[in-house]
Amino acid sequence: MALVGAGASGTLAAVHLLRAAATGRRPMRLTLVDRTGEFGPGLAYRTGDPRHLLNTPAGKMSAFDDDPGHFVRWSRARGHDADDGAFLPRGDYGTYLAETLRSEERRAVEFAEVRRVTDTVTGLAPHEEGVTIRLSRGAPLRADTAVLATGAGGGDPLSRLLPGHTSRYVADPWTGDGIAGVADGSPVLVLGTGLSMMDIAASITDANPRTVVHAVSRHGLVPRPHAPGAPAPAGLPEPPRSAASVGDLLRYARRSLADDPGRWREFVDRMRPHTPRLWRQLAVPERRRFLDRVNRYWDVHRHRAAPTTHDHVRALIRAGRLVVRPATVDRLRPNENGFEVDLTTPSGHRSLPVGWVVNATGFRTAGDRPDPLVRGLFETGAARPDPVGLGVATGVDGRVLGRDGRPRPVYVLGALRRGEVFESTAVPEIRAQAAALAGAALGG
Repeated sequence: MALVGAGASGTLAAVHLLRAAATGRRPMRLTLVDRTGEFGPGLAYRTGDPRHLLNTPAGKMSAFDDDPGHFVRWSRARGHDADDGAFLPRGDYGTYLAETLRSEERRAVEFAEVRRVTDTVTGLAPHEEGVTIRLSRGAPLRADTAVLATGAGGGDPLSRLLPGHTSRYVADPWTGDGIAGVADGSPVLVLGTGLSMMDIAASITDANPRTVVHAVSRHGLVPRPHAPGAPAPAGLPEPPRSAASVGDLLRYARRSLADDPGRWREFVDRMRPHTPRLWRQLAVPERRRFLDRVNRYWDVHRHRAAPTTHDHVRALIRAGRLVVRPATVDRLRPNENGFEVDLTTPSGHRSLPVGWVVNATGFRTAGDRPDPLVRGLFETGAARPDPVGLGVATGVDGRVLGRDGRPRPVYVLGALRRGEVFESTAVPEIRAQAAALAGAALGG
């Protein structure tokens, strides 16, 4: 078996494959291919800035469903004052994933032969005998089965507006030097107002007291905070067994929160385990309607910020050092000081002079991603987009479905399954997919 991409999703898949091999005493050859050679952190958990905190309490971040305290114990063993409700640094979680992978390799050493390859995969070719994996530098790899865990990547909405490369546009703040040189005191425009923006704004403004950050998105919505302390006791109505329309879901939400709108966190958390089932029940036009009209509001309540992070961002807004507005970028005009940015806002057009532009727009969709792996699978018919174009069409076991509807010997998990199961980007969902994948792939 070959695993393509060893960030968070790929590492969790590898951890569960190795654990299944050891537990079931099943021989396995596993090749891990990662372009960075880090094997663990991935983009989400590579940061070394201690101000960048996990957006989920530590008690929910274990690599294993059946051992929810695993991450907390690991943190305490390394001297952290951690409990289930703690919001720990994201970089620590990247270290945890890497160390857990090494631990499972040692545990499975009698049964699993593991090979690590640092290279960039340029193509996947499923065929009758398995999968051929093309690399940018090394010889092709052949495997019975492949796991594609590259994530969905980030969008680059300004590529069409820029005439060429400019060092003052940071297309990906989490690779290379990222935003290290951005805090020179000049104004910064951040594209996107989600969780990534919050971390970027905190880093840039802390690095230079003169820097003002302008953050824009189509609706200008900022993630809500987690509530400190223990969650509220259960008491909301059970989610519906079936939903034929977005209207059905909205009516359930209104009934649930009619007496106390402040219980929205409890409502979102109650819905979360049921969303894949309800999502599959919606017809494709209803799914698209949800994505177009409701998803932006769901996201800012579902993907919440650590309380400390949210408090810091609110303080920046009050101080005028972070300005968040609904807007779209119409034009970028480079000049000697950075850019003159033309924006369309609800109140009309305006021009904004900035020294830097940083992209924090989040996931690409399958239709617009330049990822050559997925594009190549689509072009050859080995895969097809899911019905709403967020990722790749899969069977219930996570295997890629070709243009002809037949499954291929390629599994996907994480962000590439968003269109099929909707909730597919957080650790609790990904570790469950990884465990199911391991059971299916090894016959357990």
